[in-house]
Amino acid sequence: MNIESLREYCLNKKEVTDGTPFGPDVLVFKVCNKMFALCDIQSFESINLKCEPEYAVELRERYQGITPGYHMNKLHWNTVMLDGSVPWKLVMELIDHSYELVVSSLPKKVREGMQ
Repeated sequence: MNIESLREYCLNKKEVTDGTPFGPDVLVFKVCNKMFALCDIQSFESINLKCEPEYAVELRERYQGITPGYHMNKLHWNTVMLDGSVPWKLVMELIDHSYELVVSSLPKKVREGMQ
């Protein structure tokens, strides 16, 4: 996976936008203006993803390449290394999980309005 394929994967989800609100080096993906993923554009070594707290701990115990979210709330975010230590299939599942967590937290009216 490279940053272009990650971007395409994320932008294919409903109501997702991307941008660089933290400066030109960090690509942020949002659903309905709520962040669900971010990564460094230049190095593309890892991605920060939102995660259900108990599942986050389980993943950290199971995979060396999954750690508490760098510069994020450690309870709700994981940093997932993209060096092959975490299977790509799982990385994609964790992107989906992060997206779904954020969508589920949106107001019902917003969720119902998503195309």
